[in-house]
Amino acid sequence: MSRAILVLYAHPDPPASRVNQAMAEAAGDVAGVTVRDLYARYPDFFIDVPAEQELLTAADIIVFHHPLQWYGSPPLLKEWIDRVLTRGWAYGRGATVLRGKSVLSAVSTGGEREAYQRDGFHGYTVAEFLRPFERTATLCGMRYLDPFVFYGAYQTNAAQVRDHADAYRRHLTQLRDDAPPEVA
Repeated sequence: MSRAILVLYAHPDPPASRVNQAMAEAAGDVAGVTVRDLYARYPDFFIDVPAEQELLTAADIIVFHHPLQWYGSPPLLKEWIDRVLTRGWAYGRGATVLRGKSVLSAVSTGGEREAYQRDGFHGYTVAEFLRPFERTATLCGMRYLDPFVFYGAYQTNAAQVRDHADAYRRHLTQLRDDAPPEVA
């Protein structure tokens, strides 16, 4: 069974990001994956809510793909969530459109893995910084998957970027091809 994947790519300066740009290109290579470059599409932050909701309706898996900036997402992704995931459509009474879908956070960090530990420089794990995405998924009746993280983007080399992009491609392919778990 092949599932449709929508990648919501949010990087305010894609040419400056070797990691996220390579990941977005790798995702675009996977059949059944739609990569939506939010900054290219909405540079003015005026989001076409009906169009975005239509894409969400058609997707089985939604990927929030972005760098971890100031312990959260870039501003356009937050704006997208605020505008598109409306009450009565994404959550609340009668909202069933997103129920049973899966959500994945695919993020990069500037710092190394060791910095994102309880006893590390940042004092929290990446999963803890992504808790708002997890709660958003839960509120909408979706299943939140373990994050796909690239650590140390500032210190990485071309081979590591290529390897990670390849791993991302394989991860999306596996998600596309695996049967979804039963939703309670």
